[in-house]
Amino acid sequence: MRRPAVGDSVSGDHPRAVNRRTVLGAIAGTGVASLAGCGALETGEDSETTELDDETAHDLAVAFAPALYFDEEERWFPTDPRPYESDADGETVVDGFDALDGYTELYESAEAPPNPTVFYHAVQYENSPLAVVQYWCYSAFDQFTTNFHWHDWEVLHVFVDTAGGDSSDGSAGSETIAVGDPQLYVASSHSRKVPNNEFLDPDREMVPRILSELGSHSSALSLNEERDAFQRLPIGDTLADITNSAMEAVEDLAEIPIAYGLPRDEGSRLPFVVPELDGAPLYDHERLPSVERSSLIDDDLTVRSLDALSSPPTDLPERETGLVFQHARRDESEPDVEYELVPAGELEHIADFTGPQLSFEFAVPDFVENAVAGHITTTGAPWDQPRYDNPAADISDPNHREALANRYDAVGEAAPINRVFATVTEAVTSDDAPEDEGLTTEASTVEAVAMLESEPEAVPTFGGVAVVHDVPEGDHRLTVNGAGAAPHSETVSVAGDDSVTAAGVGGEIPLVARENATRLEVDPRETDRDLSDLAVEDDFAGRLYDAPLTGPDAVYVHRGGAYTTEVRDTDDEVGAFRVNPGDEAAVRIDEPRTGTASLATFLADVAEETRAEVAAVADDDDGNDDEDGDDDDRRGGGSENAVRGLTRALAAVGDAARRAAERAESDDRGGANKQLETVETRLEHVANRLDEAREDLPGGLSRATDRRLAQARRRSEQARNARKL
Repeated sequence: MRRPAVGDSVSGDHPRAVNRRTVLGAIAGTGVASLAGCGALETGEDSETTELDDETAHDLAVAFAPALYFDEEERWFPTDPRPYESDADGETVVDGFDALDGYTELYESAEAPPNPTVFYHAVQYENSPLAVVQYWCYSAFDQFTTNFHWHDWEVLHVFVDTAGGDSSDGSAGSETIAVGDPQLYVASSHSRKVPNNEFLDPDREMVPRILSELGSHSSALSLNEERDAFQRLPIGDTLADITNSAMEAVEDLAEIPIAYGLPRDEGSRLPFVVPELDGAPLYDHERLPSVERSSLIDDDLTVRSLDALSSPPTDLPERETGLVFQHARRDESEPDVEYELVPAGELEHIADFTGPQLSFEFAVPDFVENAVAGHITTTGAPWDQPRYDNPAADISDPNHREALANRYDAVGEAAPINRVFATVTEAVTSDDAPEDEGLTTEASTVEAVAMLESEPEAVPTFGGVAVVHDVPEGDHRLTVNGAGAAPHSETVSVAGDDSVTAAGVGGEIPLVARENATRLEVDPRETDRDLSDLAVEDDFAGRLYDAPLTGPDAVYVHRGGAYTTEVRDTDDEVGAFRVNPGDEAAVRIDEPRTGTASLATFLADVAEETRAEVAAVADDDDGNDDEDGDDDDRRGGGSENAVRGLTRALAAVGDAARRAAERAESDDRGGANKQLETVETRLEHVANRLDEAREDLPGGLSRATDRRLAQARRRSEQARNARKL
């Protein structure tokens, strides 16, 4: 070659959604080996390939020519880039402005997709019956939720055993052609950081179908009877459309193939972003006279930016099939458009596909509200990519590569790949908590975007799950954004040796709608402790954030929560702080220390907070006079009632905790521990009084007091055992 040669199965209202419990249960129950969809992109063990002769390549291309299904809102269909060629310093290039404007002008004048074309390239591995035909589709532009860029190349690889028996090319009345048996289909996804959609051992009689994602043109497979729908899981007698390996669920033993798929076809909402250049919408650019707002994806599906909304959108339409493209020699169904099959070699004189970078920005929640520019750039010319000559480089499921490696010496074993995953949810107020004092998390209404700042390729979620694979060993900053949500950012530490790293808390990252978000700030430079970790825990939702702390940082929390913020230092000492943000735009923890004084102060704060809420209930009761006008206690017949008893018990805890903090601040360890023993005794009194008063407290306050009591017991023990005062 000219170039040398990579639980529950469902949730929510939609039967195909990925369930967080399934994902997490699989990790806990089956270990690393069950995670899939993570590409072995760097093996170096594959044999060289040679191009097939023209006739054989053409026959192979015709035999497996895919049908292409597009969204009804699609704007950029597979076309021939040659009409947009130009000369740049003696080299032939396709300029992004020329392609987008020229394509738009041709499309609108003809009222039909211009020059519908699919390019094919066919190679055979040396000393092996394994051949591969590739179908390359060029689009003039890419507009999506994670990126937008000039030019877009997507590919379907069909791995074929040419020693296999048969042969018909699938067309009606055609001559017999020895083409062999298909072994594996690999349909390209968004980037090398996202698992491809793959199918091992497809039925020879089933023509490959590609469901092209709106705007991004990411390729989902459709190989069962449901021609224009993506099916991640088998249903009844109907096969799934991919065979990517899965994380085995704990419940119901269901399997969730890990691949990008087609979120809008699986019941998910996915907002698209309006592209800008130099701070202005792309359609306003002087070099794009034919491009108008209507030339881009419709307003119903787009936002100006992810941070342009105050809350996640709820009215985005699901996917609907529009135009169907098919090769002329196929008769699977009546297509809307017939495309030409053209050898990719006819394009190899093009040196580059050019255009200014169109960046996509992620806000990072730290003190200065940085924005990190990230994008998925155009992949350039296919013939300059390793997968052009070595299609096995694009196999992203290690089990699929392993299967081919077992069959053919030409294919190398799968290389170890490190992966990061998280399920992105939404933090909302809990009905079980007092008003605006407790949260829960639920499935997000829209798909989100994740990016490792060290690997600036944005990864869209599918069914709320983000999987980033082929991640280098070491520390990385992970940022997650969603339309209408405040950004989330944290440090993740990735081990080597085929590791799986769960980001967030137990693999869950809850985002907060911007309208409900408060920034919680911590600066480790403002203390004499060497802080190493930051965690945030809500009374009802539990731990929501837990990540390393290496410098000034911030995390967005829901202002309707009631939080314990925990810091930890390099000596594994703990500090805790009570945070009730309310309407505050930002909350800053001053002098975030660890040790006994910090924990005792927290105990005093949480006791006083709860005492005030319980006392308000008692005051309300006092305001309800008896018919004779006396202010008798309604429950106790004039005796001290249980609610007042609980109020006094909580006040006593607060008093003892304050004294413990004062003793710790004055380096009196013995005095501090004596007061903490008093705290623990008085916490038992609180528990007894709570049982007596439970029927007279609002349900939310009763449950909140239970949770705070458990938190106080834990922090009291930590305070007594702390080595630092």
